[in-house]
Amino acid sequence: MRTSKFLILMAITAGFISCSSDDDGPDLQPVQSQTVSNLHAPQQGGQGQPVSGEFSKFDFDTGQATTSDTDWDIAFRGTTIIVNGGVSQGTTDEPGRTSEAAAYIATGTMESITSVDTGLFTQDSASELAIPSGSDNGWYNYSGPPNFLITPLAGKILVFRTSEGRYAKVEILSYYKDAPANPDATTNESRYYTFNFVYQPNNNVTDF
Repeated sequence: MRTSKFLILMAITAGFISCSSDDDGPDLQPVQSQTVSNLHAPQQGGQGQPVSGEFSKFDFDTGQATTSDTDWDIAFRGTTIIVNGGVSQGTTDEPGRTSEAAAYIATGTMESITSVDTGLFTQDSASELAIPSGSDNGWYNYSGPPNFLITPLAGKILVFRTSEGRYAKVEILSYYKDAPANPDATTNESRYYTFNFVYQPNNNVTDF
């Protein structure tokens, strides 16, 4: 009996006794969901003319647009979406890439896309963007005449690796100011993005 009491005392002294209050690691931050309305993405040129104009940059970590040269994840100009990873295509006013952000397009809904497939990520290159441009190639359809409408493709969710190596998913809802239910390209202002996004703020967590 005396021996067992001695062993217990030694264990307590050495710090070998654990309890339910032991720290198993940092607490995870909750996944963040947000709707962004009327993010303006103007451009000059197009229709056979050289395209120019500053890109509108966005940072998932803050959930806001930014003018930073380095702390941005994705950026918009007209129908073009770029990521802060890879290389520039060399267009006028296009920002240089300063991080390892990447993207891919998943088929499904915001509810059904619950995890990230890290093997699908690509970055912008000199020949192709991670989110391809052009009607039916990436996130939108262009109807052409007589309506000339830009419409987000149903069932296309954009998945991003951010500049910090975390993850986000995006559903683009509208390309027109105030997101009209039935946009008219002749009366509704275009190049205003409204989108839902879900951001996973924890490092090394690939679930949403």
